[in-house]
Amino acid sequence: MTATSLLRRVSALVIALVPAGVPAAASAEPVRFGLPAPTGSHPVGSADLHLIDPSRNDPWVPGRVRELMITVRYPARPNTAPKAPYMAAAVAAAVAATDAGKLGVEPNLLDYRFPTHSGLGAPVADGRWPVLLYSPGATLSRSHGTTQMEQLAGDGYIVVAVDHTHEAEAVEFPGGRVARKALPAPTIEVSKRLITTRIADTRFVLDQLELLAAGAHRDADGRTLPAGLNTALDLFRVGMFGHSGGGFTTAETMLVEHRISAGADLDGSMAYSQSARDFGRAAGEGLDRPFLLMGAGDHSLDTDASWQQFLGHHRGPLCQVHLADGEHFSYTDYQILLPQLGHTAAAFVGAVDPTHSLAVQHHTLSTFFGTYLPHSRGENQTAAPGCP
Repeated sequence: MTATSLLRRVSALVIALVPAGVPAAASAEPVRFGLPAPTGSHPVGSADLHLIDPSRNDPWVPGRVRELMITVRYPARPNTAPKAPYMAAAVAAAVAATDAGKLGVEPNLLDYRFPTHSGLGAPVADGRWPVLLYSPGATLSRSHGTTQMEQLAGDGYIVVAVDHTHEAEAVEFPGGRVARKALPAPTIEVSKRLITTRIADTRFVLDQLELLAAGAHRDADGRTLPAGLNTALDLFRVGMFGHSGGGFTTAETMLVEHRISAGADLDGSMAYSQSARDFGRAAGEGLDRPFLLMGAGDHSLDTDASWQQFLGHHRGPLCQVHLADGEHFSYTDYQILLPQLGHTAAAFVGAVDPTHSLAVQHHTLSTFFGTYLPHSRGENQTAAPGCP
């Protein structure tokens, strides 16, 4: 799927991921959503941080500097902290409004403020933990990968999810200020600017994590970090993964950012336009570090010319996994949420059993990153692939 077509598809279909034609009075109560509990060795903690990059202007809204919200999930000590909501209030309302318009239901029937399994501000478990960056699909929220991120955090990773401001439907900042989506009409040039912006966002987040590891204890609003987070960040072991446009972002960022030691693309093409064969740089140059391609349904190495181009130039270990009965949004929380709405949505999450889909994803990501994140800077990563 190209970045341009993804923008069109997601703009039209985000949370219209459920077939239309649902009766307006299908339910008088909000849907009681929930995510599966992570199965790792550690409880999961969570903290939202506000970051400001005074060196960059926002590419989508003139006159503003670039601001980001990130969520850090991490292995936590046993705790009784309240659980973080799936989405911030304004984001939940924006997503519910989009959803309701597609489903023909009232927005108040859809409640995306359900609790996750992450303890807000819980103290970090003792130890130094590898860091994984997460980039969501184009126009999606950082919340849409919560199931994968909680599982990885419970397995012993610090997972940092980035919202790309004015690209996501809504981003809520401290105090309730909301940045709405402000993307122009989708074109190849807009798609290229989107990826360029995401690369800069990711590199800035890495810079900020280095400041935190060096002893900074507060975000841009002066909020303190969870106890132990500074010393827990092992920035010699950094990986990155993302869904769709986030997978494309991962590959493009790794070309220019050597702090990232391994990356995974979850069903994202590496092209701005397949018809024009307008591929990203990663497809044309390949990478020299481990990379994982995860496809679904009819999207695979056999059907994506940009992946074929990438394979021909890649110089590091390459792993491939294909979820044959899944679909594009199987690599998001929709794999779990859509069945809870009581509808089939095979066009978006396929016919795969959700439990099996998640098991494959968790095993693949944890095995891949467990194999390839180095124990020290400069460690050889060109050994024979240890693919899941």
